[in-house]
Amino acid sequence: MSEDRVRDALSGLARLANAVAEQAPALVALAGRYETTLRNGGTLFFAGNGGSAADAQHLATEYVVRLGRSRQAWPAIALTTDSSLLTAAANDLGFEEVFARQVEALCRPTDLLILHSTSGSSPNLLRAAEAAAVKGVPVVALLGQDGGALAGLVEQAVVVPSNETSHIQELHLAMEHIIAGIVEDALADS
Repeated sequence: MSEDRVRDALSGLARLANAVAEQAPALVALAGRYETTLRNGGTLFFAGNGGSAADAQHLATEYVVRLGRSRQAWPAIALTTDSSLLTAAANDLGFEEVFARQVEALCRPTDLLILHSTSGSSPNLLRAAEAAAVKGVPVVALLGQDGGALAGLVEQAVVVPSNETSHIQELHLAMEHIIAGIVEDALADS
């Protein structure tokens, strides 16, 4: 019984990964946006909730430290890491403002805000996208389900067509690693 569960889970993930692979042109376009942002001196800002918050930290690290090759550090920040800022903003302004406040303070039009959401409906990510729009900061997103309201607030979204949170997050991380590898190859060779 457990072996069947393992096979079914991994087979389902593989089918979903194959469906997402059809969005290869969108992923290449995202990689181009990340590359252009870094090449022009901008910063990549990542945000998400729960497992997507952990992904934001993981991904910022891939750009600052490295993914697969030794190279210079590139500016990337996870808006999920400052516990004092997050708790103060949540307490004083409301949890829906924790990322928007940071976008207001830190992001510039030369930067790129990258949002991860399995539902596309998290109020704090919606507010972050709105705050970015006010400042002229471009926003892209990796989403799940049908993309939710967030899909309509970003310049480009890649949607994992699933309601299974774990599979959405697994594929978001896989896609971001692919993007980071493309960016690393492009910028390290220039």
